[in-house]
Amino acid sequence: MRRASMPEKLRFLPFRGSEAVAKGLLTKRQLTGVAWRRLFQDVYVAATEFNPDDHRMWCDAAALALPDGAAICGKSAAFLWGAGTPERGSPVSVTVPPPRRMRAQTGLLIQHQLLPSGDHVMRAGLPVTSPARTAFDLGRQPDRHKAIMALDALLHRKLVTVDRLSRFASTRRGWRGTALFSARLAETEPLAESPMETLLRLLIMDAGLPRPVAQFEVRTHQGWLRIDLAYPDLRIAIEYDGDHHRDRTTFRRDVARERRLVQQGWLVLRFTANDVLHSPAETVQSITTARRRRAAGRT
Repeated sequence: MRRASMPEKLRFLPFRGSEAVAKGLLTKRQLTGVAWRRLFQDVYVAATEFNPDDHRMWCDAAALALPDGAAICGKSAAFLWGAGTPERGSPVSVTVPPPRRMRAQTGLLIQHQLLPSGDHVMRAGLPVTSPARTAFDLGRQPDRHKAIMALDALLHRKLVTVDRLSRFASTRRGWRGTALFSARLAETEPLAESPMETLLRLLIMDAGLPRPVAQFEVRTHQGWLRIDLAYPDLRIAIEYDGDHHRDRTTFRRDVARERRLVQQGWLVLRFTANDVLHSPAETVQSITTARRRRAAGRT
């Protein structure tokens, strides 16, 4: 079927094949043609719109496959709330409350757990877990670092607050992982601006060093500067440099910025993803040494 002859209602978004056939928009035989791609059972999309890396497309399709009362959850919900991007090829996470059941399908990560009415809402036309429930689910996942990164992202987007999440957890006593969630909530930082900033902060804290201050502001003669992580008492600035810092303009701005901090008596330590992920011991040692030397110089 050529694009020009496609029914307008089916041209861009996923749809249920059985409904399209019932409405006379397509025949069963046409659905098996090259013009359409099957995403889930009875859910299709125009081949021209198919993008295997488009998580929003998969969420749209998953919503059509969900039974009543179910919702998109976890990383997929956080994505729809604008607080994270799932890894490439990640399945859509969904929660199906008992006694409803849903057959396992490739591309779906199905959880069968309670889903009170207040825990799911409509977001961009899709049933999705509320920000608080999304945070509660992600904060209880086995991987502590991933849990805190997810919580930091939701908090930074101001979708939830620490107090709101504490109250939410208090209504879920007896649920699996509630105590774990509360413990991780104490390690969050709403001011963290990226997952790697979160990982760098946790790396520092896990090494037994004092918790650094996030997004600390320093006043200079040219105005205020904000530091990713800082030890203000020792005037140590800890900066995470993402890939965008390789840009020539950004690099020049970073050099000028660092010069201003040094003029104010600050020591600036800069780290990359490679430092945090592949050289954690060396990263911690650099910060430890800097703290020791600055403390000795102060005395």
